[in-house]
Amino acid sequence: MTKALEGITVVAVEQAVAAPYASSRLADAGARVIKVERPEGDFARNYDKLVQGQSAYFVWLNRGKESICLDLTIEQDRAVLDAMIAQADVFLQNLKPGSISKLGFDSADLRKRFPRLITCDISGFGDGGALSHLKAYDLIVQAETGLCAITGTAHGPARVGVSVCDISAGMTALNAILQALLQRERTGNGVRIQVSLFDAIADWMNVPVLQFDYSGYHTARAGVNHPSLAPYGAYRCADGREIIFSVQNDREWVNFCTKFLKRSELDRRPGFADNMERIRSRAALDEIVAGRFAQLSSNEAMSELEAAGLAYGRLNQIEDVTQHSHLRRVPVPTPAGDIRVIAPGAIFDGERTPVLRPIPGCGAHSEALRNEFGGFSRQRTDG
Repeated sequence: MTKALEGITVVAVEQAVAAPYASSRLADAGARVIKVERPEGDFARNYDKLVQGQSAYFVWLNRGKESICLDLTIEQDRAVLDAMIAQADVFLQNLKPGSISKLGFDSADLRKRFPRLITCDISGFGDGGALSHLKAYDLIVQAETGLCAITGTAHGPARVGVSVCDISAGMTALNAILQALLQRERTGNGVRIQVSLFDAIADWMNVPVLQFDYSGYHTARAGVNHPSLAPYGAYRCADGREIIFSVQNDREWVNFCTKFLKRSELDRRPGFADNMERIRSRAALDEIVAGRFAQLSSNEAMSELEAAGLAYGRLNQIEDVTQHSHLRRVPVPTPAGDIRVIAPGAIFDGERTPVLRPIPGCGAHSEALRNEFGGFSRQRTDG
């Protein structure tokens, strides 16, 4: 499956996170991905210097690509890009709104010239509406979509700790490109794809929006408790470790009361009879649950939760995650030497440690690619 897209060429005028996420996963699947960087390189190369002097973001999202630096304000470099697109199956870009069109590579125009080409434009807010002209970064979109409003605690909103809007847009783009490639196999025609960070993460906001639209229900910020299920959250044990557990249905609630709390009468108490009642009575319920956890070590609590048939886990810190028994790491060559990244999530035919292709240096393939496509560009210009 690592060669499922062998023979597919992707040209990506990309930066930051969203488009590089999509193109890196296409590269993982065997596609040839040509990453077009500005002369000084993708600015994500300089987000930090924490991975052997390299950016954690960049080494995560750019494996398996060829890097060419082009100055698209120069006609000669635009001709090279044009020649690459003419030979490509997919053209992907996430420059600031309007930039790619001003440079002469509007997706609608490209689709007319190259009917088999699949184009994918990633933006903050799409190409219509009052905000479509704005630059948009992850936290801005988290705020605009209301994600921050339901994340955090009663004391205030918070940002989700990773760039979920960028990542969801990249995942959405990846899924759409794969659909388009399958459709092209059947019809022979490409398609124009538009993905916005706003639309991608707004889809994830369906539950709180539906709850408000149809019942006026406001999702409360609940920290590491679940806003819509109770009991479901983190509780401190006698040894100081916090354990998260979940009650998903009435059967589990009865088991929890009987086998963990040792108080079978609670499942019938007014205010605790069903999930909505338990949410309204969360403060009283949490006092009872916290008291029981405080009597047990974390290992004892997990053992009793497992015996009761309930889902549970530890509230880990990053240093705990790095030692987690389920965390799979795979090596990736980089210009600064091999590093180990977390493995892709999907496992094909039991291969838990796939071979990942190298991360390119800035412009590492510029000369080779200019030589490869320069002839095409001169032929097109001369002809």
